Amino acid sequence: MKEYILLINTSDSKGLVYNVSKVLFANNLNIEQNAEFVDVETNKFFMRTVISGNVNAKILLKELIEVLPKDTQVKLREKSKKDIVILVTKESHVLGDLLIRYIDGELQANIKAVIANHDYLEDLVQKFGIPFHCISAEGMEREAHEDLVIDKIKEYEPELIVLAKYMRILTSKFVQEFPQQVLNIHHSFLPAFIGANPYKQAHQRGVKIIGATAHYVTDDLDEGPIIAQDVVRIDHTFSWQDMRRAGRNVEKVVLSNALQLLLEDKVFVFGNKTVIL
Repeated sequence: MKEYILLINTSDSKGLVYNVSKVLFANNLNIEQNAEFVDVETNKFFMRTVISGNVNAKILLKELIEVLPKDTQVKLREKSKKDIVILVTKESHVLGDLLIRYIDGELQANIKAVIANHDYLEDLVQKFGIPFHCISAEGMEREAHEDLVIDKIKEYEPELIVLAKYMRILTSKFVQEFPQQVLNIHHSFLPAFIGANPYKQAHQRGVKIIGATAHYVTDDLDEGPIIAQDVVRIDHTFSWQDMRRAGRNVEKVVLSNALQLLLEDKVFVFGNKTVIL
C-alpha cells in the first residue's frame, strides 16, 4: 500500500480538520500520521498528514480545495526518497557525515552527485561511489563560474541542494533558479565574529556556547528561514582548536537533522521563518 504526504497551509477556521478527514474518508484513504499547528497571530493553519491507499491525486486535490478556504495551498506527494546534490569546497566534516549516514540508510535521499570548486574531497566521495565534479573558480568571474555550477546541477534535476560548507556566496540568480531548494549550514557566531577564523575571536572573548544554524538560502546572506539549530556548552579550558572541533560536531548534527526534516516534508516556510510538523 503506497503512502502519501499531504501538506495544507491555509487560513484557520472551524471545521478544517473535520472537512479534510471527511474528504479522505470518502476517498477510502487511511490517516497514518497527522500533525497540526495554528499561528494565532496571523490566523494561519498548517497540517501535515501521512495517508495510505489508492490515491487519485487530481480528484483528491480538487475535493480538498472545494472544502477549504480560498487561500489554501495544498501539496500531495508520494512518500519516497528525494534526489539531492551536495556542494562542497575543502572542509570534509559535514560532507563525510552525510555520506556515512547515506550509506547506512539513515537519509531518505538519493545523493546524485557532489559538486566542488576544489578537488580536495574527490577521493573521499569516490569511496562512496558517488559522481564528483570539480568546477574550479580560478581565473573566472563569479557569474561565469556559477553558471557552470547551475548547468551541472540541472543535469541531475535534484529536489534539494545541500551546501556542505560550500564557501562561496551565491548570487540572486542561483537562488532564483532553485527557490526553497537550497539548504546551508553555518556557525552561530555570526554576526559577532566574522572572518577566516571566528573560533580564535570567540576564544579571545571567552565565549561559553558554540552553535550552528541550518537554513534555507535566500538573497539575504545567512538570513533565510531557519530549519534547525543547536548549541554545545564550553568553558575556559577549551583552546580555540577545541572550540573548532566542538563547532564542527554541532554543524554535522544540525545539518543532518535539518536535511532529514526537508526529506520528510516536515517544513513549512512561513514568512521568513518555518513551521516544523
